[in-house]
Amino acid sequence: MTREPWLVDPLGYLIGAGREEDFFARAYEREALIVHHNAPERFAGLISLDDIDRIVTTLDLREGQLSLADASNNVDADEYVDAADFIDRGAVADRYRRGATIVLNQAHQFDPALARLCRGLEHVFSSHVQTNIYLTPPNAQGFRTHYDNHDVFVIQVEGEKAWRLYDMPIEAPYRGEAFEQGRYETGPLRQEFVLKPGDCAYVPRGMMHDAQTSGAAPSLHITVGLITRTWADLVLEAVSEVALRSPDLRRSLPAGFAHAGFDRAHARAHLKALARTLADSVELDPALDLMVDTFIRSRAANNRSAVRDVAAIATSDRFQVQPRAPFRIAEDGDDVILISPGGELKFAPAQRAAVERALNGDAFSVGDLSIEKADAVISTLLAYGLITRT
Repeated sequence: MTREPWLVDPLGYLIGAGREEDFFARAYEREALIVHHNAPERFAGLISLDDIDRIVTTLDLREGQLSLADASNNVDADEYVDAADFIDRGAVADRYRRGATIVLNQAHQFDPALARLCRGLEHVFSSHVQTNIYLTPPNAQGFRTHYDNHDVFVIQVEGEKAWRLYDMPIEAPYRGEAFEQGRYETGPLRQEFVLKPGDCAYVPRGMMHDAQTSGAAPSLHITVGLITRTWADLVLEAVSEVALRSPDLRRSLPAGFAHAGFDRAHARAHLKALARTLADSVELDPALDLMVDTFIRSRAANNRSAVRDVAAIATSDRFQVQPRAPFRIAEDGDDVILISPGGELKFAPAQRAAVERALNGDAFSVGDLSIEKADAVISTLLAYGLITRT
């Protein structure tokens, strides 16, 4: 059995293999999905209570990496953050003992297993994926009823947690539309369920919810957040691309438009005319290519062992493209540009066939690339985590 089985089929392992198509057709961004796997050890290996104890009591965490939450008693950061902005370990342990939830923010940044899970889900969703960890003591609740402004998967690792779902007062909120206490009504209770170890739930952004520890043991769960790009983002990029070709869109607004007595009638008509021009001129591909490249560049290189295994490349060595490695081959004049995590790599036109061969999915050796200094190309691709030794 694979040591980390969730890496074979990341989404399927969370919600159940074979349910992906139905998930995207019915639940994604629309309704909650609760999956009881009846397999307590399903997510063993991602994180454990002992891991949390080690992280909290041995690492020098800074403010922002750890926070405390208590629905019944607000916790101010100055109660557990010292003058140098480091987390006070003793204060954290004491507040946890008194009912506060320990939150490890962006936990994938210091836990390799969670980072690998995020990379797998990033491939599925073409979005940034982040993880927060929540350790809640028995008979406690970390947060009052609220909604999140990003979709989440809740992975129950240890203990049990009772969840309550309510209305969705705002459908698919923007990333900047953070929840404000008192602004929205909770609405009637729509669904109740208990997540046990090995269970998973999907909660779309905008859905009101709260959760409390169930049973006598503490609850440990991972929240996987999807930071997606929207159609609005794509439209803005497409409009910007049209503006590069259209002087009318680049012209200044009318002089005096900020005056109280400014007559807006002509401006309204002109805006509608520009919108018609946009409808005829807007193109998907340039805008989507830009968003693809931005997404790829923003990923961290998956280059574990690139420093340790920096030995010279032998003719007998075999290589293959890194599973789910994000990249795009483009051109800049005569140069070949490989858009890759962390930036872009430049190759000469004569190297294009070798780069394409290295990244086509089939295993290869130095001789298969059929160019001079093929080992230099391989070394570069290894350094950026685009290929791996087999």
